[in-house]
Amino acid sequence: MYELFGDLLTLQALGLMMLGTSLGVMVGAIPGLTGAMLIALSLPLTFSMSGSHALVLLVSMYVGSVSGGLITATLLRIPGTPASMMTTLDGYPLAQAGQPGRALGLGVAASLMGGIISWIFLILLSRPLAEFSLQFGPFEFFSLVLMALVLIATISGESLSKGLLAGVLGIMTAMPGASPATGHPRLTFGLHELDDGFKLLPVLIGLFAVNQIFNEVLSIHRPTARLTVSTQGIFLTLNDWRKHVLNMLRSSFIGTVIGILPGIGANIGSVVAYSAAKNSSRNPEEFGHGAEAGIVASEAANNATVGGALIPLIAMGIPGSVIDAILLGAFVIHGLQPGPMLFEQNPEVVYTIMGTMLFANIFMFVFMISSLKWLSKLADVPRAYLVPVILTFCVVGSFALANRMFDVWVMLGFGIVGFLMEKAKLPLAPFVIGFVLAPIGEEHLYEGLMQTAGSYWPLITRPISLLFTSCACCMLCWSLWKNYCSSGIEKSTYLMNSLKSETE
Repeated sequence: MYELFGDLLTLQALGLMMLGTSLGVMVGAIPGLTGAMLIALSLPLTFSMSGSHALVLLVSMYVGSVSGGLITATLLRIPGTPASMMTTLDGYPLAQAGQPGRALGLGVAASLMGGIISWIFLILLSRPLAEFSLQFGPFEFFSLVLMALVLIATISGESLSKGLLAGVLGIMTAMPGASPATGHPRLTFGLHELDDGFKLLPVLIGLFAVNQIFNEVLSIHRPTARLTVSTQGIFLTLNDWRKHVLNMLRSSFIGTVIGILPGIGANIGSVVAYSAAKNSSRNPEEFGHGAEAGIVASEAANNATVGGALIPLIAMGIPGSVIDAILLGAFVIHGLQPGPMLFEQNPEVVYTIMGTMLFANIFMFVFMISSLKWLSKLADVPRAYLVPVILTFCVVGSFALANRMFDVWVMLGFGIVGFLMEKAKLPLAPFVIGFVLAPIGEEHLYEGLMQTAGSYWPLITRPISLLFTSCACCMLCWSLWKNYCSSGIEKSTYLMNSLKSETE
C-alpha cells in the first residue's frame, strides 16, 4: 500500500493535490471557463516540478473541473462544463422546487461514487492493458492511432463532415517541422522557428484560453444572475444511499467504459447513463422535472469518465479526451513516455497518478460539501476582472516555454483559429487530438515501413493491426451511411411538407 501511495503521501504532493482539486472545482463552477483551459494555463507552472508532482497537480485539476460544473448547472441551468449538461434537466427543477441543497448533495455524492468506481477500474485494467500493448509493433500502433482518429472525428459534433474536417486541419497543423522519415524540415516557409513544428502548449492555450477570452470580451456586458443556495438536505441518509446505489454503480460503469473509448468524452457518458437511468426507471415521466435519479446518473457517469480516460493514456499513450491530450503533452514535457514502458521505467509516476485519482475525489467531496454556499457565488465574478488575469497567464505561459515571442504569436493565432472554428461549428476535439496523434501515427508508420522495405501489407496481415484497421474502416463507413440516410430522410420530409403545403 505504501508503494502505491508513498510518493503522494508527502506534504508537497498533498498540498498540490488539494490546490489542484480546489482550483478545478472553482473553474468548473464559473460558466465559460473549462478544465482544459485551466490545465493548459497551468502546464507552464509545472516546468520546475518533478514529473510526479506535475501530474498530481494536473490530474487533480481534471477531477475537480468535471465535478464543479454541477453547481451552476443546478442553480443557474447553465452547465459550468459540457459534462454537466444533463444535470441541468433535473438539478435546476429540483432546486427551483425549493431543494437546492438536496440537488447539490445528490450530485456531489454521485460524483464521489463515479470517481471511486472508475479508480477501481484504473487500478485493475491499466497494467494488463499495458502488458497487452507490448505485443504491438509499429503497424499496430499506427492502426490504433488511425482507429482513434476516425472514432473521434465521426462522433464529434452533429456533422460528420465537420468532424472529419476539423481532424484533417489538426493533422495538417502537425505537419510543419522535421520529417520523421528524413529528419529534414518541411513546410516551414523559411521560418527557422518552425523547424521543430508548432509547440503543443501555445496551440492548446490559444485554442482554449484565448478563444474563450474572445468570447468573454464579446459578452462582457452580459449580466450574471445572482445565486442563492441553502444547505438543507445536502447530506444523504442511509436510505438515500440504498435508493440510489444501483443507479450510481450502473452509471459509473457506463461512464468508465465510455471514458476508455478515445474521444467520446464526459458529456456523452452522462447522456448514455441518463438514458439508461430513464429507461430502467419505474417513473420515467419524472425525468426532466426534478428526478433525483437523473442527477445521480449524470454526475456519476461524467466523473467516472475521468478514470476511464486515464486508462488508455497511461497504458498505451492514447488520449481519451481533449484534457488527456493536454496531459499527454505534460508527460512529454517532463520526459515521460506514457505506455507499457512507463510501468517499467517510471512505476512511481503510475502509482502517483492512481493515488491522486482516489484522494482528489475524496477531497473534492469534502471541499464541495463544506463550501457549496461560497462556491455558488463564483458565477458572480465580473468578466472584466477575469479576462485581463487570464490573458496575462496566457502570454507568460507561452513565452516561458522557450523564451521567444514566436510562441506568443502562435498562441494568439490559434486563439483566432479556435474562435473561428467554433463560430463555424467545427468541433475542437478532433482538431486537438488530430494535432497530438498525427506525429505519433506518422512516426510509427515510417518505422514500420523501414522494417518492411516500404510494404504496407502488415497493416492487414498482422492480426491486431488488421483488427484496428477494420474497426476504423467499419466506423467510417457506418458513419457515412448513417449520415447519408439521415440526409435522405430530411430531404424526403422537406419534399413531403412542400407538397402538403402546395395542396393546401
